[in-house]
Amino acid sequence: MAEGLTAAMVQAAMKAMMDKAMEKPNEPIAMCIVDAAGNLEAYAKMDNLRMFSRRHAQRKAYTSAMMGMDTVTHAERLHGGGRNIADLGDPMMTFGQGGLVIMKDGVILGGIGVGGYPSGQSDEDISRVGLNAMGL
Repeated sequence: MAEGLTAAMVQAAMKAMMDKAMEKPNEPIAMCIVDAAGNLEAYAKMDNLRMFSRRHAQRKAYTSAMMGMDTVTHAERLHGGGRNIADLGDPMMTFGQGGLVIMKDGVILGGIGVGGYPSGQSDEDISRVGLNAMGL
């Protein structure tokens, strides 16, 4: 059975994401990791980032952990069923691309979320750098 997130995994992911993000210091982002229950494990932001993106990073991580899927997949399922995010009744949920579920051996360990880039794909790319750094 998979164990939960370890401090080493979380630290490796955060460092990898920040290192990658600092390649474009004039494009600030926020990054967040939550555990399987959606509780905050780690959060960091770059200077001069607007408030929405700061909050959205955590919402993306939370959504991925709670739904057990990446946020882009979750959004496709919602929209494909004619539903919207408000139908879920949880104000922390989002449909924004950039959140990835953290899984090992089929067990949800948590979620990673990034917010701030104009493109959701760019947010997801940084989240994936963090996920890969965990070595799952």
